Amino acid sequence: MLTSIEVAFLLKNALAARGLECFAKVSGSKGLQVYAPLNTAVTYAESQPFARLLAEELEREHPKTIVSGMSKAARANKVFIDWSQNSDFKTTVAVYSLRAKHDRPYVSMPFTWTELRRAVRTHDPAMLLLDPAAALERLKKVGDLFRPVLELRQNLEAPKRSRRSVSA
Repeated sequence: MLTSIEVAFLLKNALAARGLECFAKVSGSKGLQVYAPLNTAVTYAESQPFARLLAEELEREHPKTIVSGMSKAARANKVFIDWSQNSDFKTTVAVYSLRAKHDRPYVSMPFTWTELRRAVRTHDPAMLLLDPAAALERLKKVGDLFRPVLELRQNLEAPKRSRRSVSA
């Protein structure tokens, strides 16, 4: 999961370079999702090419780490940025859902970018896997970190190729 988090930061930077704020949540399994909420009038026909462009751009910049193609064979030892999730027929595990992917269930939870950076720095991705009791305790302590995803209004610009990224 650590490499996925590092790629999430690259994606965060690419979105920030386009004026978009984003939020991250762990899947409760082995993945991580990055959300750039729009909450404005935009179609999948507009958002999917934008997501694909970002994935392909990051793959070109980091070919040893990132893959954007659908071929499972090409994904070996790389992080797959699934731009196709921007579709009306795809599903992603909902925030705060239980995942029975391990010997005990973990919760799909949002984390701050600071917490994700700490997980990478300390080489401790386990700190991001919360069982139901720990998830409820965390929610009481930090509140709903995902609420801005429902409220933040951002505009999706026409996809542009960025020549440089900003740092996290």
